[in-house]
Amino acid sequence: LDLVRNGEADQLGRLLVKGLPANVYNEKGDLVLVLASNHGHHAARALLRAGADREKCNDQGRGPIRGAAFKGDTEMVELVLDSGADIESAGPAGETPLMLAAMFNRILLVTLLLGHGTNLHARDVNGLSVVDAARLMGAGATVSHLETLFQTANLQAAKH
Repeated sequence: LDLVRNGEADQLGRLLVKGLPANVYNEKGDLVLVLASNHGHHAARALLRAGADREKCNDQGRGPIRGAAFKGDTEMVELVLDSGADIESAGPAGETPLMLAAMFNRILLVTLLLGHGTNLHARDVNGLSVVDAARLMGAGATVSHLETLFQTANLQAAKH
């Protein structure tokens, strides 16, 4: 796992070719791909090429796309999405990657996820919307951005 933490993708790639399983957990319940997505290293690319399951979660219910969204790593989110990850992959509390991005005021990531077709109307297990989650975390810029998107969508729907 140190190879993943240190971003040593070439060495990791060689081990994967020699038969190292791509879906490995450590003694703490951390999945290698989730660690790679959290650290933003290119090791994730090697793991995905070797067949790592982009939907598997660690023992805390965090998968690679939510880990990258939590960190605000747009490049990693793009990589995991391009590998076919579920953009709506929700955690134990129902939080989607969009909610995580919104909660931490990551407008660029919110825009990226919306561009990939994420559900703007998703709700977590408590019924909170993306805007609610952003508002609770004090992410004012994201709240304004999302409210503008909702107003635009409502105006377009009213025209049709």
